[in-house]
Amino acid sequence: MDHAPLRLGHITYSNCFPVHAGLIDRGPPAGVRITEGVPSYLNGLLDRGEIDVAPCSSIEFARHAAGYRVLPDLVIGSRGPVRSIQFLSRRAPGELDGCTVAMPTASATSVVLLKVLLRRRWGVRPEFVWFDQAKEDPFAAGAEGALFIGDVALRPELYPEVPHRFDLGAEWMAHTGLPFAFAVWQAGGGTDAQLRSLHAALLESRAYGLEHRAELARRYADHFGFSAEFLDGYWADLSYDLDEPMLAGLMKFYELAAQIGEINSVPEIRFVDVRG
Repeated sequence: MDHAPLRLGHITYSNCFPVHAGLIDRGPPAGVRITEGVPSYLNGLLDRGEIDVAPCSSIEFARHAAGYRVLPDLVIGSRGPVRSIQFLSRRAPGELDGCTVAMPTASATSVVLLKVLLRRRWGVRPEFVWFDQAKEDPFAAGAEGALFIGDVALRPELYPEVPHRFDLGAEWMAHTGLPFAFAVWQAGGGTDAQLRSLHAALLESRAYGLEHRAELARRYADHFGFSAEFLDGYWADLSYDLDEPMLAGLMKFYELAAQIGEINSVPEIRFVDVRG
């Protein structure tokens, strides 16, 4: 029996590229169709059943745990500084109680991570507003602090005059001693056979990305707007293995997110059975 193509989401930021490198560089395998977008856009597509699998914001699984499963072994994470999740503030974080902090509409997990850190690490409760990081200047609009994610956060010209700057991967590690999982590959559709086949293709694609990382950085530098050296180093610092420490960090994140009311409860992680 023929099945409809499996619809895979792809994050357009450079952080997703190493796992999808083989699929993007050489084309997706037969029966897989790729849709691109920022994390929040892919979150919505998966929620509405318009794609089947995506490296979605890790907080999304907690909000859809009854309907989603996680593909094992795969993550976009950090074990310290992440570089592409930056919180900039005019004041020290401990002085932001009641102040306005701007959150990017492109993000989901990083927004909750910042809320956790503001409450649990810095002990403050700011007021939050949304902004489009591709178009809007949150500081000109009156915000005291603002979160930036993805390739926007990597730009050296990102508000250099703002004095306080925090890498949320580093702050999470300092607060918990654990890695942080920003995105996991989540399946809301597709048959078990399709998902097993995709999982194998993704592991092969990740191995291709790792083996050819320096070469891919050279060839895709212009596409992402960074130097090859910078891109290669950035990819080297990220973590793409959903191992036990990364899972422990993910569960700690869910625990703290539940404590501040961002999710109803800590979910049980259900994995796709890829053993066949």
